[in-house]
Amino acid sequence: MRKPQTGQGFSDTAPEPAQGASIDPADVARFSAQAAEWWDATGPFAPLHKFNPARLAFIRDRVAERFGRDPKTRAPFEGLTLIDIGCGGGLIAEPMRRMGFEVTAVDASSENIGTARAHAAEQGLEIAYRAATVEQVEAEGAGPFDVVLVLEIIEHVADPEAFIRACSRLVAPGGIMVVATLNRTLKSLALGKVAAEYILRWVPAGTHDWRQFLKPDEIRMMLSAEPVAVTGPFGLNYSPLTDRWSESADADINFMMLAARD
Repeated sequence: MRKPQTGQGFSDTAPEPAQGASIDPADVARFSAQAAEWWDATGPFAPLHKFNPARLAFIRDRVAERFGRDPKTRAPFEGLTLIDIGCGGGLIAEPMRRMGFEVTAVDASSENIGTARAHAAEQGLEIAYRAATVEQVEAEGAGPFDVVLVLEIIEHVADPEAFIRACSRLVAPGGIMVVATLNRTLKSLALGKVAAEYILRWVPAGTHDWRQFLKPDEIRMMLSAEPVAVTGPFGLNYSPLTDRWSESADADINFMMLAARD
């Protein structure tokens, strides 16, 4: 596979650590401490492994629609560039590469990036990984990218508006940004925070701060000054009967949004 183009001035071998106003040091430290366990499907990131098929299907179908690609073909997104912001251990970056995208992936945790690089190397996948923030990516002139992924990260940053606006500026003309996060509702407090962390033990206690969850209209407002058209929310719900996640009209807990640039 060809080496992804990382953009002018942006290098996957540039000095670490990541720097930027969006960093929440406590959250970075929390995820860094678990970095070695990203690819353990029974470990602390087990919920993401279970969540991944629904996220991947949503991204695949919406991007295919945007760019007129057939998602059933092998590597349907060949020739398109993608950046995964807050990539963690690479759970999304790797399948995106397999779908044909030229992938750049960044995370504020150098430990996460180390895990992601090692796993991609084992799989024979060339992905441009870098410990960096979106501020660094933008400042170094990287991109723009056809697809920008901002998945389950905005609720962990210090300044969500500055963060999501910077992410949107990386979208190429004709491109699209996909945002996924948790809604700030009483339902998400009960199920997305209390039940998930303290009763079902899906994720370690303290993973999320409900006060940092965002309502869809807040994301829409944050992006109102940027030249993007925002659609959504699109809900993702878990069924205990099938033990699977799927797209739903109910966006009270997990949801995704799209921001397209003409």
